[in-house]
Amino acid sequence: MTAADYATLAALAAIAFGGAFIFGVTGFGSALLTIPLATHLVPLPFALAMFSLLDCASAWRIGLHDPKSAQGPEWKRILPGIIAGTVIGMTILVNLPRSVSMAALGVFVLSIAVSNIVRAGAVSMVSRAWAPVAGLGGGVTSTLFGAGGPPYAIYLSRRPLSKEQYRATLGVCTMFSISLRVVAFLIAGPLQSATPWLYALAALPASFAGLWVASKAFARFSRDTLIRAIGLMLAASGISLIVRALA
Repeated sequence: MTAADYATLAALAAIAFGGAFIFGVTGFGSALLTIPLATHLVPLPFALAMFSLLDCASAWRIGLHDPKSAQGPEWKRILPGIIAGTVIGMTILVNLPRSVSMAALGVFVLSIAVSNIVRAGAVSMVSRAWAPVAGLGGGVTSTLFGAGGPPYAIYLSRRPLSKEQYRATLGVCTMFSISLRVVAFLIAGPLQSATPWLYALAALPASFAGLWVASKAFARFSRDTLIRAIGLMLAASGISLIVRALA
């Protein structure tokens, strides 16, 4: 490896730390920060492959933290949509021009950022009939953008679940979603090279450190404060990605 490669790896590790911090606080959304920033350093397929591995390690660690609180009927209704969405997302990913996918990712990130900054207080409950839609949307965005969590989170936050049940069920959905994404990348090609695996392994300590810091920060600050701060970071990231794609 050259000096430039080590510099790139160090920057990717720093991004992995930030992504894991977001994941540790919110239970999802790390790729909304990591993928846009990483694509300034490496190609989008490489960034998706590398951070899928890191996100998978984080998701299993979070998803198995409180399995008794995870609501089986809820995540089982979402799972078929995740599988179908993963297949659709993989098909789009390998056929979409890079500039188009980058611009779409920027718009997607920016929309989630705005949602985080101006969160509504009370939300209405939705029918369980929306579970397949949430699964399909999450499967597509997970594979295409590396961010499947928002559709699951939106649906589950509008179901009659306790705070513990919500976090545990979301963790299981994210765990399944990212694991399927890794399998899809193994089949389709992005993870058939050894390089993303080596970079992910090198950045893994930084990722785990981000989860540890997140657990400390979550106890000190309110969730809304942290989510709004994250939203501001995501907005800057999304805007920079759109500008780069248009250029």
